Amino acid sequence: MTAADAGWSMGGADDEPQGPVGKAFRLSAADSLSLGNALCGFLAVCVLAWSAITSLQQTSKFEANPQFFGTAVVLLLLGATCDLFDGLVARRFRASAMGAELDNLADVISFGFAPAFMVVIWAGFNPRVPFLMVMAAAASVLLAGVIRLARFACVKTKSGDFMGLPIPMGAMTVIAIVLLFEPSVGAVLPIFGIAYLMVSRIEYPKPKGNVAAVVLAWMMINVACLTIWAAGLAGGDTLIKVGAVMQITIVAAIPLRILMFKREQRRERKESERVG
Repeated sequence: MTAADAGWSMGGADDEPQGPVGKAFRLSAADSLSLGNALCGFLAVCVLAWSAITSLQQTSKFEANPQFFGTAVVLLLLGATCDLFDGLVARRFRASAMGAELDNLADVISFGFAPAFMVVIWAGFNPRVPFLMVMAAAASVLLAGVIRLARFACVKTKSGDFMGLPIPMGAMTVIAIVLLFEPSVGAVLPIFGIAYLMVSRIEYPKPKGNVAAVVLAWMMINVACLTIWAAGLAGGDTLIKVGAVMQITIVAAIPLRILMFKREQRRERKESERVG
């Protein structure tokens, strides 16, 4: 055996996995929910791509079909529901060795790539919006989501809340903009703001207990509204507009409320220091 062969063999031995490798391949119930989340994101992208392909084949001109958008959004809301429950199930029953990694990878697909692709389908073929601007907005959503998830895995806040807008909430806000507005420069610009909120240091409260129940109820109501809208039933347009406005309002109001609260705390601290 030559020195090179010996070096190769030694490197191979060092690279062999250590510990109970078999446990890493056992999927838990929470992992199944994470995989369901990833599948919903993949199917949403497929639905949007099929919408574009079908439109181009039939008319040689791309026109976004609202029903396809509605179907994609319902799939993403179902993915968000799986994402909400996988952590609860993991804490209640058993988490596998790769649970956290599966959760983050699924979130990248459903709440990073899928909404970014939706932005391209929504505004990328519209002559009123520069294509490079659309691509930059879509890329900002994807990259901010990836950074957000990586930071979440490495950085823990003292309060236990989320640092930056959670990626599912960011994705739902991007979707609200897509559903609420016609493609335009003014409608694309807020998407950059959402990407900024995801990577910002603004702390968002983590849904626990009653708050988690409210979040789940909110998702189910959105699914119902989207189903009514996609089916073309009476009142569907109004429902979807009200839901989209509420989503955008909530995301905008939370950081404003937190900034005001911190400003009040700093003012009280200064007053107490003066008195002391």
